[in-house]
Amino acid sequence: MGLTSSIEGASQFTLARGAGGQADVVVVFAETVNASTMDLLRKSDKPVGGFILIVGRSWNADYSQAADLRVRAVLWQSDFSRAKLVQVIRLVNEGGAHFPASLQSDLLDHVYRVQRDVLAPRGLTSSGFSSREIDVLRLAADGYGITEISRELSYSERTIKNIFYGLMKQLNLKNRTHLVSYAIRAGVI
Repeated sequence: MGLTSSIEGASQFTLARGAGGQADVVVVFAETVNASTMDLLRKSDKPVGGFILIVGRSWNADYSQAADLRVRAVLWQSDFSRAKLVQVIRLVNEGGAHFPASLQSDLLDHVYRVQRDVLAPRGLTSSGFSSREIDVLRLAADGYGITEISRELSYSERTIKNIFYGLMKQLNLKNRTHLVSYAIRAGVI
């Protein structure tokens, strides 16, 4: 495949073979991605940008676990080229991600199942906030006061205050403005 020579041949990259220090991006080849591959990544030093996996045959690993381990890109060995690898390394190093269309579809199906089977029955969203909390935060971000939020959502003012207080305490935030700013930056609203 020429993985090492592909990286060494790109003058903008420095190849660090097991050297100390934290790598920006780590490229790993696996014939089949499975639980053993995830164990290997878990035991490795976590790269700043994430892992790029070059996969020979198949993907048989949990998507949530891969995301938690910072797998940011997957290339099928059959699609491998030096130019593609360089492009993907740059992309991951800049905070992006790259997944083949076949994995994107499976990943979206996985997210849907987690939302439907795990989060929704508990009244949660993927952000960890309940739908009610998100509604309150959206209205607060739009400039609504407690009385207006209460009227709009048909909850008591006490309930709205409790939602704000509970979130500020849980997230260790100072006030409602701080909470709304946090929610915006975190992509919750």
